[in-house]
Amino acid sequence: MKKTIRNIALATLALALLAPAALGQQKQNDHAAIIRNLDIFNSIYRELNTFYVDTLDAQKSIETAINAMLNEIDPYTEYIPAKDQDDFMVISTGEYGGIGSYIQERREGGVYISGPYEGSPAARAGLKCGDRIIMIDGDSTTNWKSDKVSSHLKGQASTQLQVTVVRPYDPDSIKTFNITREKIKMNPVEYYGVTRGDMGYINLNTFSEQSADAVKQAILAFQQNPDVKSIVLDLRGNGGGLLEAAVKIVGFFVPKGTEVLQTKGRTTENLKIYKTPDKPIAPDIPLAVLIDGGSASAAEITAGALQDLDRAVVLGSRSYGKGLVQATRPLPFDGILKVTIAKYYIPSGRLIQEIDYSQRNADGTATRVPDSLTNVFYTAHGREVRDGGGITPDIKIDYPEMSRLVYNIVRDNWAFDYATKYASQHATVPAPRDFDITDEIFNDFKQFIDPNRFEYDKVCETGIKNLRKVAEAEGYMNDSTRLEFDRLEQLLKHNLDQDLDTHRKEIAELLKSEIMKRYYYERGVIENSLNADETLDKAHEVFATPGEFEKILNLNGKGKAASTKKTKK
Repeated sequence: MKKTIRNIALATLALALLAPAALGQQKQNDHAAIIRNLDIFNSIYRELNTFYVDTLDAQKSIETAINAMLNEIDPYTEYIPAKDQDDFMVISTGEYGGIGSYIQERREGGVYISGPYEGSPAARAGLKCGDRIIMIDGDSTTNWKSDKVSSHLKGQASTQLQVTVVRPYDPDSIKTFNITREKIKMNPVEYYGVTRGDMGYINLNTFSEQSADAVKQAILAFQQNPDVKSIVLDLRGNGGGLLEAAVKIVGFFVPKGTEVLQTKGRTTENLKIYKTPDKPIAPDIPLAVLIDGGSASAAEITAGALQDLDRAVVLGSRSYGKGLVQATRPLPFDGILKVTIAKYYIPSGRLIQEIDYSQRNADGTATRVPDSLTNVFYTAHGREVRDGGGITPDIKIDYPEMSRLVYNIVRDNWAFDYATKYASQHATVPAPRDFDITDEIFNDFKQFIDPNRFEYDKVCETGIKNLRKVAEAEGYMNDSTRLEFDRLEQLLKHNLDQDLDTHRKEIAELLKSEIMKRYYYERGVIENSLNADETLDKAHEVFATPGEFEKILNLNGKGKAASTKKTKK
């Protein structure tokens, strides 16, 4: 026995002595492999540049190689050359120099104004949704793509430009506007207000440097209104942004010094703990957070932390599942590398990353963490929550999928163009809270659609046609079978007028959104949408039912302390 123990001890000592040497050798081998492959890459490009039959675009070729390498890692690690950094900076700062408008490129060609920001230079100058841009500073934009139009509309604040557009449904259709660019500040809270009589509602669309201040302003306004008994923070469709903004916003509702998340990377440099920096301004008011599949990153940190801390009821559908943290590194020639440096863990200790980019299928695609391999964690009051797949709401709401009919209406801009026509014929409309799609408006929209131009995905008719071919090939087609196919074809034959009526509810919401945008900007779109918001109705029900909020969050139970302890399921 003593001899065995001695042998184990000697073996362990030998391994301990050899480990640093082995590790050093491995690093040398890795370094040699890197140098060797970089030399091969340089040689390949040099040979191509010398002998390939056509001239190579050096910049395009190298960027393609760089992007192909980065795409193998994850979709968030990317190279941003100096020429493409404007859009990246807008995401983090919420600011840029320009005219302040969304634009869209159409399938049939042309770039259109799709939504000036309220109070922006574009809006003040008179640009409207539906204007087709045909000239900028005297240069024709007929064959320009949206990125080129965007780059010409943006520029240094206080500089001027001239924009010429074609305005549909206007007798004087060609209009020219002289506009002075300004520093545009993207509003992270397009709308906040009181809904359902006693709920303060905040719609937060991004996590930028201005987001925390914008949310704080809304909360303080609610605190001056005695009618407000609860708050709803809407993060649906919010793709995230700065995690520091998320920490600040969580801090409005929980005690100072509360841990919101930890980040863990390969090195201790990336091990960080983020705690709320200030005293809360709304520590006790009942709170709900709304999420969906478009809620990601910082939005998930906010929703997940408030859920883990049992501070808010989360409603909606499961969030996107992005638990990775990026940082920027400077590169030569003013380039930037945005690189994933860590994973983040919210207060219960769970990681919500859904896709494991380190594990790949045979075809190279990344794999999703199966529900069967997720782990159980516990909130502050002992409720079970899971890792590995976004934030699962406390109350799930099934959002209907967009029908193929409505998809075609959106894709081919039927609702967009009808709203442009409607706005040209109506100087005013009711306030967002009061506006609805009447029978008159809906029937007018149906008449607006040209059946000969409407591209309709007739799935049933296509399916029957394909089934006929299969029946012929398999030898099942005879007079009797053919007759049955004919009958089935008549039963399933599409009727556009009937299908529009069938999907009236979806179409009406789409039309309301487009029409509101033309009179009340994005603020009006959001306010109007609250009228028929099932998730908001459910949140109000939770707040209005005595004890329901406390019951869902287990606020009256003993529970378990928030813990990183987990069990395999």
